[in-house]
This record gives sequence, structure tokens and C-alpha cells, in this order.
Amino acid sequence: MKLFPFFKKPAFFTDAEKHRIVEAIRHAEQQTSGEVRVYVESKTPYVETMDRAAEVFFDLKMDKTDHRNAVLLYIATTHKELALFGDEGIYNQTGELFWNNAVKKMMSDFNEDDICEGMVQCIKMIGETLKEKFPYNRSEDKNELPDEIVFGK
Repeated sequence: MKLFPFFKKPAFFTDAEKHRIVEAIRHAEQQTSGEVRVYVESKTPYVETMDRAAEVFFDLKMDKTDHRNAVLLYIATTHKELALFGDEGIYNQTGELFWNNAVKKMMSDFNEDDICEGMVQCIKMIGETLKEKFPYNRSEDKNELPDEIVFGK
């Protein structure tokens, strides 16, 4: 018997879904110097979604990559909000239209109740863009940031 079972948060992803997302990140990063991270929390705490994504981006020190080409996929599950936040290196290479289209595609996948697949496809698209703009260089590239999903409150 568990004491206080009402304190346990329900898992947002199954173990298999978590594994799929992390594998998508690893695969996306294999052909680029870019970095992808995923941050999931239940609610956006009283700020605009993009502002929260920026706050998380800097808290995770994602702005410290060598080429300033890290991308954060931010999701607030209860509020059903998401944002993509790219560092200046990748943002300057792609422009606002790319990011708006990526979010629209994810939203359509999410509307079909397949959040994990929407995330995997978005990570794949980000990876392809990073590969094009920041191709992998075996002699100097390294995995600068952890690949695991970060879970907030």
C-alpha cells in the first residue's frame, strides 16, 4: 500500500515513448554540430510560453554551445502549450518562418492525439535543418548537452 498516492503525478510519457524521443534526439544530433533538448512541465508559470521557453533555455545553459546552434522544444502539458526556442546561430540561419511552420506542424500532430509522434517528427525536422546549416565535423564536434528529456514541475 502506498501512503499518499494522490501526491504522485501521472507519467506524461510511457517508458517506450521517452526512449523514442531520446533516440530521436540522438539520431538528429548524429549528423550535425547542433544540439536538441526537450523540456516538459505541466504548466507555464504565469508567463508567456515563449518567455518561459527562453528562461528554460538559458537555465539549461543551452546558449553555451560552440556554434550557438542549440534548439529547445518546450511543452507545458496541462496548458497545452509549446514553443521552439533556437539559439542565435540557428535562428539567424533559418528565420522566423521556419520556426512558425515547425510549431504549426507539431500542433497538427498534437491535435491528432499523438504527442510523442509529433515531438519525434519535430525533432527530426530540426535535425535535418541543423544538418543542413551546421553539418557534423568529426574532428571537432562533440555532444555538448545531455540528450535526456528534462521534466519540470
